[in-house]
Amino acid sequence: MKSFKIYLTVLLTVTLFFASCDKDFDEINTSKTGFVTLDPVFKLNKAIINLMEMGDRVQQLQITHWLTSPFGSSLAGVNYSQFTPAFQAFPFNSFMQSSVVTTTDIINQTKDDATRFNLYQAARIWKAYTFMILTDTYGDVPYTEAGAGYPDQATRPAYDSQQTIYTDILKELDEASAALDPAKTKISGEILFNGDVAKWKKFGYSLLLRAAMRLQEADPAKAQSYAAKAVAGGLMSSNSDNAKLLRTPEYPNPIGTEISGNEKANYYAQKEFVEYLKSTNDPRIGSYFHRFVGALNATQQTSALRTKDPTKVKGIPLGFNDVTIAQTFTAEGVVSLYDYSQFDWQVVFTNTSPQWYCTYGQTQLLLAEAIVRGWATGDAAAAYSKAVKADLERMAEFGSAAAVPSATITSYVAANPLVAGKELEMIGYQYWVVSVPNGFEAWSNFRRTGYPNLAPNPYPASEIPGQFIRRHVYPDGEFVANKANLDAAVANQGGTANTKMNGRVWWDKP
Repeated sequence: MKSFKIYLTVLLTVTLFFASCDKDFDEINTSKTGFVTLDPVFKLNKAIINLMEMGDRVQQLQITHWLTSPFGSSLAGVNYSQFTPAFQAFPFNSFMQSSVVTTTDIINQTKDDATRFNLYQAARIWKAYTFMILTDTYGDVPYTEAGAGYPDQATRPAYDSQQTIYTDILKELDEASAALDPAKTKISGEILFNGDVAKWKKFGYSLLLRAAMRLQEADPAKAQSYAAKAVAGGLMSSNSDNAKLLRTPEYPNPIGTEISGNEKANYYAQKEFVEYLKSTNDPRIGSYFHRFVGALNATQQTSALRTKDPTKVKGIPLGFNDVTIAQTFTAEGVVSLYDYSQFDWQVVFTNTSPQWYCTYGQTQLLLAEAIVRGWATGDAAAAYSKAVKADLERMAEFGSAAAVPSATITSYVAANPLVAGKELEMIGYQYWVVSVPNGFEAWSNFRRTGYPNLAPNPYPASEIPGQFIRRHVYPDGEFVANKANLDAAVANQGGTANTKMNGRVWWDKP
């Protein structure tokens, strides 16, 4: 009996103790300073930044033949047309773990919230843009089940075909752009357009035109239909509509940080790009390049030897490493590899240089192409001239040292009109120029149009001799963690041979 009383006493004590622990439990255990919820607009900002700050973007600039490095070791890859796992895995690993997850979360959080109507539409646009880069780079990728690891436990997402993905991207851009309503709540706190819904709407329709033109060969009827919708919806109308990410020393430009930092003596302006600009006395030469004339090594790249003189620009040819490049010195009129011209890392590739996702100049060129193809009405020559003028004016956004004088812009545009019979070629070349420094977009448009007419990298140890890098290889991690779904995607695209660096994605037709 005594033991039973002891048992009851202990039981009562424990019960009272835990009951007292429940009192004000939520209040006591809720942090007064930590985040409990996060405003989805801040998540959108993070998704916007992620697309420009992750991965090896300088390698991407080399695919487009804007610049190159003759050096190997940690810089080897595109410059030698060789496979490097880290670069090939970008942007798959980066985007899937950042912008894809983030935009999916925003959409789920805001789709039924009337007070976040415009934010919901903006997130749809950004998600479509994110996947446009991913599928342009790899072809088939997880789409329908992507970003659903936490809400749906879809840890091994199935791959969707690029055709399926583009069909939905076009739908999403069309619907979200049309739905954006400037009369409704502004997207307060958003960093791309400062919450301006009208600018988001123009951005959405400009991306829709870009996406539509990707299908020029793969599905011309669909391309024409959506191009018409984009034009009717309302495109960017000036440089003030550019989708641009501003940078500061606290939030630096990663490309500028690399090129103006420890690697600044390792990257040089590629000869094909330089020669094209020189062929028309393009004033952007003075904005983009500098040269350390007579420099024999990196330490001699000083202000005393630096020149911005457009007549002294020397582009470095492809196909050489830091030793064999000496074969070119006499013919090119330089004394060392350090004597070749570079993208000016004091002006255009600095840690505070802006980065552009989509510009008025690019959009006007796509409009000009749509008009030439009979997919839109208007004056193709006028749209072309507007694009060139806009990009020359864009140089000032790099800083006053890069600005082109107004009189120079006027005379250059007048002297270089769109020529009948050469429209698509001229538009393609100019798109290459106005896309600097957005390597993904320039690379995709080159694959789509065949312009500019570049020569494959002739490096002797190239792994794809006589061919271009046309896609990225899937990350090694996918072959382990998601093998069954990846194997199905590879088979859907024609097998292993067509998913190597020189393979073609669905819309990239021979």
